[in-house]
Amino acid sequence: MESILDVLRSVPWWAYVLGFLGLVAIRDIFFQRAHTISHNFPIVGHLRYWLESIGPEMRQYFVANNREELPFNRFERGWIYASAKKENNYEGFGTDRDIYAHQHIFIKNRMMAYKVPEQHPNTTDASFVPCAKVIGAYNKRRKPFRPSSAINVSAMSFGSLSAAAIEALNKGVAKANAYHNTGEGGLSPYHQKGGDVVFHFGTGYFGVRTPDGNLSMEKLKQLVEENPCIKAIEIKLSQGAKPGKGGVLPGAKITQELAEIRGVEVGKDVLSPATHKAFDNVPELLQLIEDIAEETGLPVGIKGAIGKLDQWEELAELMVDTGKGPDFITVDGGEGGTGAAPPSFADHVSLPWVYGFSSLYKVFQRRHLTDRIVFIGSGKLGFPAKAAMAFAMGVDCINVAREAMMSIGCIQAQVCHTNRCPTGVATQNKWLQKGIDVP
Repeated sequence: MESILDVLRSVPWWAYVLGFLGLVAIRDIFFQRAHTISHNFPIVGHLRYWLESIGPEMRQYFVANNREELPFNRFERGWIYASAKKENNYEGFGTDRDIYAHQHIFIKNRMMAYKVPEQHPNTTDASFVPCAKVIGAYNKRRKPFRPSSAINVSAMSFGSLSAAAIEALNKGVAKANAYHNTGEGGLSPYHQKGGDVVFHFGTGYFGVRTPDGNLSMEKLKQLVEENPCIKAIEIKLSQGAKPGKGGVLPGAKITQELAEIRGVEVGKDVLSPATHKAFDNVPELLQLIEDIAEETGLPVGIKGAIGKLDQWEELAELMVDTGKGPDFITVDGGEGGTGAAPPSFADHVSLPWVYGFSSLYKVFQRRHLTDRIVFIGSGKLGFPAKAAMAFAMGVDCINVAREAMMSIGCIQAQVCHTNRCPTGVATQNKWLQKGIDVP
């Protein structure tokens, strides 16, 4: 035995390296057919794939300038990180943005700044910027809701995000007097840490579904009765990331806890269909809104990414004729969001937020309906200038998603759909989640 060890010790280190590379080359040439590059160029092919895998990080940190990266550039991310940590979020020596560029946002300042009255609540509570309207007031819902903050956390489900991320966001909205939209994954214990909640469901009806995948009014009513933190209900028609297409939550993310909350099977891919089972047309949607409001007493709204306007026109006409309708409408932008989606949908389906919202708002404005509806904007509006623009266009509240994710550590790795989020924000991996310090 000692002689064998002596022989092994006498072999130079580079011989082991060459031997290992030789085995890799043999494997590439003779035993794998999945990758042509590795077959034709063993060893070098692996280097090529490795460099490609870290390409996004290389461009993000060393190649792209401060303003050109998408979906959020380095300056935007830096501003969020500094603000979240209560660090210096100023910049010096003037802006590096091209202020003559097309679609640059200008805010026209007054000659003399507006003076806030001494007794105004905002002078004592910097977070006190409430929604100007009461959701559900016009339709006389039994439990109308006035959001205490005009800036809130958008629909991101437990499952897509981790338990630690959901808990951190909910504790954050409790401090800010904001609300937390559950996303379509159902109400989890992590949504119940003190913040107001808007319960959101989509075509999968997770958390309030029947065994055959339809909406259970009884489960929805029971959920609202048992959880007073739920202040409103939102029906998702479509979302900016993938309008017209259902969602997929990979089986690798479906833990026992997730399965119980959503009412699905452990370890099995969860498919949300593209369309709803609970209604097939606009009159049926309107009736469902009224049924839910009657059963729960809560305001009920709808969320959609905007494309064709014909069915929105039909909804507005029905609202004029019946005096009924959604208490709020959340407009999502085609810029995409936290949901994973095929590039063909994320890049090309539905209008960007500015065009979508302005087109939709006019539909209701022409019929003098805008005072009856609370309009909520969602789609990269979490920065001061974009928020000011959205409010000027007619929005009453703003929902932020990715900006909120970055405030708790997201680095825009864009691997949310793989369960390998390096920051623990968008993964069910327990080890990675430990990177988030919730308090």
